[in-house]
Amino acid sequence: MDEILKQFAIMFPELNNALGAGIMVFLRLLGLMRLAPVLSKSEIPAMVRMSLAIICTVIMVGILKPAPPADNTPIFFCMFLNFVFGALIGYVANCILAAVLAGGDMINTQMGLSSAMVMDPSTRGQVSLMSNYFSTLGMLIFIYSGGIYWLFNAFLKSFTLFPMYSVNFHFENIINIQYLSDVTANILFMGLHIAAPILLATLGQDIILGIISKTAPQINVFSLSFLFKPVLGAFILIVILPMLISVITDYLVSFVGIF
Repeated sequence: MDEILKQFAIMFPELNNALGAGIMVFLRLLGLMRLAPVLSKSEIPAMVRMSLAIICTVIMVGILKPAPPADNTPIFFCMFLNFVFGALIGYVANCILAAVLAGGDMINTQMGLSSAMVMDPSTRGQVSLMSNYFSTLGMLIFIYSGGIYWLFNAFLKSFTLFPMYSVNFHFENIINIQYLSDVTANILFMGLHIAAPILLATLGQDIILGIISKTAPQINVFSLSFLFKPVLGAFILIVILPMLISVITDYLVSFVGIF
């Protein structure tokens, strides 16, 4: 079998080079689709994702025009590194959208909807109502603002930073650690920025109910808070939704440079 492969490489060098490069590009694409926003959703059938990966592989091999690998290149190790590098790109993109998800979790807790959980087929776990809502909203804004284009643009640039047949995976030279830490630390800050109007409105309601509790102790303000918090939170959310969409869009566009 090895002799047949050697003869095939000698007889059809360009085809052999394209097939080898296609395998590396395909594995890097699979790593990207494993963790990237939108593409990693389990609602997308596996057959659709595999077909998209194959089509993109054929197109990108033609664009990249890769050189043949050097002699004694560990092919299987290169395949593993390409998958890891693609997953790393998807992870960074997912960290950006995680801030929107964090804001939804904060709003859900403040509105008193912590007990209302729904099944998320993507994660196969229980998620809060507002978290699920903001996750869908964030993905729609991500698609609308060109996030899929950014992902594939980053994918093409990744072959400049880390060639497909490279075996030297120097993490500190490929990823700016300080920038990555800023992205992850920004999750809490941006989550608070999104949830701030709801937090302030419900805090004001708690203060008013506390005053009522002191002036009229016979009123059960504890039960009233369970009634008013979801209603007030939903009303504030409807009023500020256009502003929230603008804030989330500006936040996502600010990370175009990372790709």
